[in-house]
Amino acid sequence: MDRWEPQANIVEAKESQPVPDTNVDHKSGYDPAYIAQILNTVRTIALVGASADKTKFSFDVLRVLHDAGYDIIPVNPNPLLTEIQGIKVYHSLAEIDRPVDMVDVFRPKEELYGLAEQAIAIGAQVLWGQLGIYDDRAAQLAEQAGLQVVMDRCPKIELLR
Repeated sequence: MDRWEPQANIVEAKESQPVPDTNVDHKSGYDPAYIAQILNTVRTIALVGASADKTKFSFDVLRVLHDAGYDIIPVNPNPLLTEIQGIKVYHSLAEIDRPVDMVDVFRPKEELYGLAEQAIAIGAQVLWGQLGIYDDRAAQLAEQAGLQVVMDRCPKIELLR
């Protein structure tokens, strides 16, 4: 089993930074300040659909975000999967035993609405749909509950910008 240690924490909290409007036009793209504000303020990220398969994109995203200093919580329903890269795997969002700032979704877009409901239930602040994951209903639900929403983007790619 491979383990890695964060090389450098490139994420710094900016407590005085204002929270942008949550009513974002998700179709026309995102203001870079909106994305930066999210990535600069979240600390704990539940990665739903995390995989132990090194060939999967979610594996690499988990590694990069962890190396950047985020507290990553892998979420995968497979009862036989107990850890990824030495990090404990949770089998659902409801099972997580600590606060979650952001729910990053690596699941089919048809599951985003249900995951938005779960993100709201656990008190997350951000719902993030990975590349190809887009659902206006899920975004509306999450935003009405006060969450910031990003869809069809990858935090790893955005972080490296």
